[in-house]
Amino acid sequence: MSLETRAVLTAVLAAVVAVAGYLGVLPLAGVSAALVLVLAVGWPALAGLPFSPGAGAVVGLGGIGSVAAVTFTAEQPYLQHMALVFAGAVVLAFVNELLRRDGRLRLVESVSGTVAGTVLAVCVTGWVATARIDGGKELVVAGAVALALGSAAVALRGRAWLVYLITLAVATGGGALVGWALPGVQLVAGVVLGVGVGILVAAMHALFDRFPALARRLPSLAVVVLPVTVSGVLVYVAGRVFAA
Repeated sequence: MSLETRAVLTAVLAAVVAVAGYLGVLPLAGVSAALVLVLAVGWPALAGLPFSPGAGAVVGLGGIGSVAAVTFTAEQPYLQHMALVFAGAVVLAFVNELLRRDGRLRLVESVSGTVAGTVLAVCVTGWVATARIDGGKELVVAGAVALALGSAAVALRGRAWLVYLITLAVATGGGALVGWALPGVQLVAGVVLGVGVGILVAAMHALFDRFPALARRLPSLAVVVLPVTVSGVLVYVAGRVFAA
Protein backbone atom coordinates (compact mmCIF):
# COMPACT_ATOMS: atom_id res chain seq x y z
CA MET A 1 0.00 0.00 0.00
CA SER A 2 1.48 3.34 -1.03
CA LEU A 3 2.16 6.23 1.33
CA GLU A 4 -0.53 8.33 -0.32
CA THR A 5 -3.17 5.63 0.12
CA ARG A 6 -2.28 5.10 3.77
CA ALA A 7 -2.35 8.84 4.44
CA VAL A 8 -5.75 9.28 2.81
CA LEU A 9 -7.22 6.32 4.72
CA THR A 10 -5.89 7.65 8.03
CA ALA A 11 -7.37 11.07 7.26
CA VAL A 12 -10.74 9.48 6.43
CA LEU A 13 -10.72 7.48 9.67
CA ALA A 14 -9.89 10.61 11.65
CA ALA A 15 -12.83 12.37 10.00
CA VAL A 16 -15.08 9.45 10.95
CA VAL A 17 -13.90 9.79 14.57
CA ALA A 18 -14.74 13.51 14.46
CA VAL A 19 -18.27 12.82 13.24
CA ALA A 20 -18.81 9.97 15.70
CA GLY A 21 -17.53 12.10 18.57
CA TYR A 22 -19.94 14.86 17.69
CA LEU A 23 -22.84 12.39 17.55
CA GLY A 24 -22.20 10.94 20.99
CA VAL A 25 -20.34 8.46 23.16
CA LEU A 26 -21.90 5.25 21.82
CA PRO A 27 -21.18 5.97 18.12
CA LEU A 28 -17.63 6.91 19.08
CA ALA A 29 -17.26 3.71 21.10
CA GLY A 30 -18.42 1.70 18.08
CA VAL A 31 -15.88 3.39 15.83
CA SER A 32 -13.17 2.85 18.44
CA ALA A 33 -13.98 -0.87 18.67
CA ALA A 34 -13.80 -1.14 14.87
CA LEU A 35 -10.37 0.51 14.91
CA VAL A 36 -9.22 -2.00 17.50
CA LEU A 37 -10.34 -4.89 15.30
CA VAL A 38 -8.40 -3.56 12.32
CA LEU A 39 -5.30 -3.10 14.47
CA ALA A 40 -5.68 -6.60 15.91
CA VAL A 41 -5.76 -8.08 12.41
CA GLY A 42 -2.75 -6.15 11.14
CA TRP A 43 -0.46 -5.74 14.13
CA PRO A 44 0.95 -9.32 14.32
CA ALA A 45 2.04 -9.13 10.68
CA LEU A 46 3.48 -5.62 11.13
CA ALA A 47 5.46 -6.66 14.21
CA GLY A 48 6.44 -10.01 12.67
CA LEU A 49 5.05 -12.03 15.57
CA PRO A 50 5.41 -15.81 15.28
CA PHE A 51 1.83 -16.74 16.26
CA SER A 52 -0.46 -14.24 14.56
CA PRO A 53 -3.92 -15.68 15.44
CA GLY A 54 -3.26 -15.75 19.17
CA ALA A 55 -1.56 -12.36 19.27
CA GLY A 56 -4.36 -10.76 17.27
CA ALA A 57 -6.96 -12.26 19.60
CA VAL A 58 -5.19 -10.84 22.67
CA VAL A 59 -4.89 -7.38 21.10
CA GLY A 60 -8.52 -7.40 20.04
CA LEU A 61 -9.90 -8.62 23.36
CA GLY A 62 -7.78 -6.18 25.34
CA GLY A 63 -8.73 -3.22 23.17
CA ILE A 64 -12.45 -3.93 22.88
CA GLY A 65 -12.69 -4.82 26.56
CA SER A 66 -11.06 -1.51 27.46
CA VAL A 67 -13.44 0.42 25.19
CA ALA A 68 -16.40 -1.29 26.87
CA ALA A 69 -15.01 -0.57 30.33
CA VAL A 70 -14.53 3.13 29.62
CA THR A 71 -17.90 3.44 27.89
CA PHE A 72 -19.93 1.93 30.70
CA THR A 73 -18.04 3.15 33.78
CA ALA A 74 -20.65 5.14 35.68
CA GLU A 75 -18.54 7.99 37.06
CA GLN A 76 -15.12 9.59 36.80
CA PRO A 77 -12.37 8.65 36.47
CA TYR A 78 -13.68 6.85 33.43
CA LEU A 79 -10.40 5.00 32.92
CA GLN A 80 -10.48 3.44 36.38
CA HIS A 81 -11.41 -0.05 35.17
CA MET A 82 -9.25 -0.01 32.07
CA ALA A 83 -6.20 -1.08 34.07
CA LEU A 84 -7.98 -4.26 35.13
CA VAL A 85 -8.84 -5.10 31.54
CA PHE A 86 -5.27 -4.44 30.42
CA ALA A 87 -3.91 -6.61 33.23
CA GLY A 88 -6.16 -9.41 32.05
CA ALA A 89 -4.86 -8.95 28.51
CA VAL A 90 -1.28 -9.31 29.77
CA VAL A 91 -2.23 -12.60 31.40
CA LEU A 92 -3.83 -13.68 28.11
CA ALA A 93 -0.57 -12.88 26.33
CA PHE A 94 1.16 -15.53 28.44
CA VAL A 95 -1.73 -17.96 27.97
CA ASN A 96 -1.34 -17.41 24.24
CA GLU A 97 2.27 -18.60 24.48
CA LEU A 98 1.22 -21.69 26.42
CA LEU A 99 -1.14 -22.61 23.59
CA ARG A 100 1.59 -22.51 20.95
CA ARG A 101 2.71 -25.85 19.52
CA ASP A 102 5.60 -24.60 17.39
CA GLY A 103 8.37 -24.95 19.93
CA ARG A 104 7.70 -21.42 21.25
CA LEU A 105 10.50 -19.89 19.25
CA ARG A 106 11.12 -16.13 19.81
CA LEU A 107 9.15 -16.35 23.04
CA VAL A 108 10.24 -13.01 24.51
CA GLU A 109 9.67 -11.21 21.21
CA SER A 110 6.22 -12.75 20.92
CA VAL A 111 5.11 -11.76 24.44
CA SER A 112 6.52 -8.24 24.26
CA GLY A 113 5.08 -7.67 20.78
CA THR A 114 1.64 -8.86 21.84
CA VAL A 115 1.63 -6.66 24.94
CA ALA A 116 2.88 -3.67 22.92
CA GLY A 117 0.06 -4.14 20.43
CA THR A 118 -2.44 -4.29 23.27
CA VAL A 119 -1.10 -1.02 24.69
CA LEU A 120 -1.58 0.65 21.31
CA ALA A 121 -5.10 -0.74 21.06
CA VAL A 122 -6.01 0.42 24.57
CA CYS A 123 -4.93 3.98 23.70
CA VAL A 124 -8.08 4.35 21.60
CA THR A 125 -10.12 4.56 24.80
CA GLY A 126 -8.85 8.12 25.19
CA TRP A 127 -11.33 9.24 22.53
CA VAL A 128 -14.26 7.72 24.43
CA ALA A 129 -13.14 9.01 27.82
CA THR A 130 -12.68 12.51 26.40
CA ALA A 131 -16.17 12.52 24.90
CA ARG A 132 -17.63 11.81 28.35
CA ILE A 133 -16.11 14.82 30.12
CA ASP A 134 -17.63 18.31 30.02
CA GLY A 135 -16.83 19.92 26.68
CA GLY A 136 -15.26 16.68 25.55
CA LYS A 137 -17.14 16.34 22.26
CA GLU A 138 -15.60 19.53 20.97
CA LEU A 139 -12.13 18.36 22.02
CA VAL A 140 -12.66 15.11 20.16
CA VAL A 141 -13.61 17.05 17.04
CA ALA A 142 -10.58 19.34 17.40
CA GLY A 143 -8.14 16.46 17.83
CA ALA A 144 -9.65 14.43 15.02
CA VAL A 145 -9.64 17.36 12.59
CA ALA A 146 -5.99 18.08 13.41
CA LEU A 147 -5.20 14.41 12.86
CA ALA A 148 -7.04 14.30 9.54
CA LEU A 149 -5.24 17.35 8.18
CA GLY A 150 -1.85 16.26 9.47
CA SER A 151 -2.28 12.78 8.02
CA ALA A 152 -3.13 14.23 4.62
CA ALA A 153 -0.13 16.59 4.72
CA VAL A 154 2.38 13.85 5.53
CA ALA A 155 1.75 12.32 2.09
CA LEU A 156 3.47 15.27 0.40
CA ARG A 157 6.65 14.50 -1.50
CA GLY A 158 9.84 16.39 -0.72
CA ARG A 159 12.62 16.63 1.82
CA ALA A 160 11.66 14.77 4.96
CA TRP A 161 12.29 17.67 7.34
CA LEU A 162 10.17 20.00 5.20
CA VAL A 163 7.30 17.52 5.00
CA TYR A 164 7.38 17.09 8.77
CA LEU A 165 7.33 20.86 9.32
CA ILE A 166 4.36 21.20 6.97
CA THR A 167 2.60 18.33 8.74
CA LEU A 168 3.14 20.00 12.11
CA ALA A 169 1.98 23.39 10.79
CA VAL A 170 -1.14 21.99 9.12
CA ALA A 171 -2.16 19.91 12.16
CA THR A 172 -1.58 22.88 14.47
CA GLY A 173 -3.60 25.13 12.18
CA GLY A 174 -6.47 22.64 12.09
CA GLY A 175 -6.55 22.32 15.87
CA ALA A 176 -6.35 26.09 16.30
CA LEU A 177 -9.15 26.66 13.79
CA VAL A 178 -11.51 24.28 15.56
CA GLY A 179 -10.48 25.73 18.92
CA TRP A 180 -11.41 29.18 17.68
CA ALA A 181 -14.63 28.11 15.93
CA LEU A 182 -16.18 25.93 18.65
CA PRO A 183 -17.14 27.65 21.91
CA GLY A 184 -16.43 24.53 23.98
CA VAL A 185 -12.74 24.45 23.03
CA GLN A 186 -10.18 27.02 24.12
CA LEU A 187 -7.89 28.33 21.40
CA VAL A 188 -4.86 27.29 23.44
CA ALA A 189 -6.27 23.77 23.80
CA GLY A 190 -6.76 23.54 20.04
CA VAL A 191 -3.19 24.67 19.39
CA VAL A 192 -1.74 22.23 21.92
CA LEU A 193 -3.78 19.39 20.42
CA GLY A 194 -2.65 20.30 16.93
CA VAL A 195 1.02 20.40 17.91
CA GLY A 196 0.81 17.06 19.73
CA VAL A 197 -1.03 15.34 16.92
CA GLY A 198 1.29 16.81 14.29
CA ILE A 199 4.36 15.52 16.12
CA LEU A 200 2.73 12.10 16.50
CA VAL A 201 1.85 11.83 12.80
CA ALA A 202 5.33 12.89 11.71
CA ALA A 203 7.01 10.52 14.17
CA MET A 204 4.94 7.54 13.05
CA HIS A 205 5.65 8.34 9.42
CA ALA A 206 9.38 8.44 10.14
CA LEU A 207 9.17 5.18 12.08
CA PHE A 208 7.08 3.03 9.75
CA ASP A 209 7.44 4.43 6.24
CA ARG A 210 10.41 2.23 5.26
CA PHE A 211 9.13 -0.99 6.81
CA PRO A 212 9.38 -3.78 4.18
CA ALA A 213 6.20 -5.29 5.66
CA LEU A 214 4.16 -2.37 4.29
CA ALA A 215 4.29 -3.99 0.87
CA ARG A 216 1.58 -6.30 2.25
CA ARG A 217 -2.00 -5.30 3.03
CA LEU A 218 -2.45 -6.35 6.65
CA PRO A 219 0.61 -4.53 8.04
CA SER A 220 -0.42 -1.47 6.03
CA LEU A 221 -3.87 -1.51 7.64
CA ALA A 222 -2.25 -1.52 11.08
CA VAL A 223 -0.14 1.52 10.16
CA VAL A 224 -3.25 3.26 8.84
CA VAL A 225 -5.14 2.98 12.14
CA LEU A 226 -2.20 3.44 14.54
CA PRO A 227 -2.17 7.27 14.46
CA VAL A 228 -5.91 7.29 15.15
CA THR A 229 -5.74 4.91 18.11
CA VAL A 230 -2.68 6.49 19.74
CA SER A 231 -4.02 10.03 19.34
CA GLY A 232 -6.81 9.15 21.75
CA VAL A 233 -4.35 9.41 24.65
CA LEU A 234 -3.17 12.86 23.57
CA VAL A 235 -6.72 14.14 23.29
CA TYR A 236 -7.65 12.75 26.71
CA VAL A 237 -4.61 14.26 28.44
CA ALA A 238 -5.34 17.64 26.83
CA GLY A 239 -8.97 17.36 27.88
CA ARG A 240 -8.07 16.62 31.50
CA VAL A 241 -5.52 19.46 31.65
CA PHE A 242 -7.70 22.14 30.11
CA ALA A 243 -10.87 21.00 31.86
CA ALA A 244 -9.18 21.25 35.26
